[in-house]
Amino acid sequence: MDQGTPPAQATISIVVPCYNEAKVIAETLRRLVALAKGLQDDVELIFVDDGSSDSTREIVKSYDSDGIPVRLVGFSRNFGHQIAVSAGINAAKGDAVVLIDADLQDPPEIIPEMIRKWRDGYEVVYGVRTERPGESMFKLATARGFYRLLNEFSDVPIPFDTGDFRLMSKSVADVLRAMPERDRFLRGMVSWVGFRQTPLPYKRAPRFAGETKYPLAKMVRFAVDGILSFSIKPLQLSVSLGMTCAVMAVLGIAYALYLRIFTDIWVEGWTALMIAVLFLGGVQLISVGILGEYVGRIYSESKGRPLYVVDEYYGFPPP
Repeated sequence: MDQGTPPAQATISIVVPCYNEAKVIAETLRRLVALAKGLQDDVELIFVDDGSSDSTREIVKSYDSDGIPVRLVGFSRNFGHQIAVSAGINAAKGDAVVLIDADLQDPPEIIPEMIRKWRDGYEVVYGVRTERPGESMFKLATARGFYRLLNEFSDVPIPFDTGDFRLMSKSVADVLRAMPERDRFLRGMVSWVGFRQTPLPYKRAPRFAGETKYPLAKMVRFAVDGILSFSIKPLQLSVSLGMTCAVMAVLGIAYALYLRIFTDIWVEGWTALMIAVLFLGGVQLISVGILGEYVGRIYSESKGRPLYVVDEYYGFPPP
């Protein structure tokens, strides 16, 4: 059998990152268990507890799944959503891996359609949000702007209006496991991998309960990670700005010398001087800041620390 051909009786690993989801996790388990029972394939549910301070972990461990394997990877502290998803991929043993958040905004009921497309020969089936009820106009506008800005900067095209909700074949999951970078932007990494990929449009649901784990500051940080992880264009932009400023400075010097030597007019006014100084200083600080972001990532990678620390595995078969 070809490595990319799904077996007749496949195992589907569904990875669910969790962080303080006690208000919703029981409903998530109920819907995922019901889904698993309706599939012809075998299913394992892998929950990654990203250092929750509430009872999320205890609810997962005590849930009666009626024979559907429920496994848990418990972090020693909070390492972040993208790291939690990566840990779930590392722990998954299925022929296909499905990524879905615990808040039920991405409906588990369309996973069977993802599996059908996978059996049709696609290695990646990614969800595309056609509607996003319950989200503010500001968040919708910034999300649209982010994806368009990201594609302007990125060397790899990343589909618009997508999240981490997707199905990946074992081949794609194996490549992701071999990518050790710390500043992870998984939807971009999956696009970089290649293979046959196809969208699956769906209507996103309002959050079932609890609060979003991505406030504005975290979203900005996530956007910066996405851009800097897949492009050096910000560095090239800072060089372009520096060259533009240098040309403008030379022209300004030439103009000032011309006025001083060939006319009786002197360059006057502190306003123009302050504008020039502030403009050049701002460009320099922006360029240094961009460079610092890249250097910081080099420093982080050079330490060679593990991506995460696990203090508990639950529900996994013995090694």
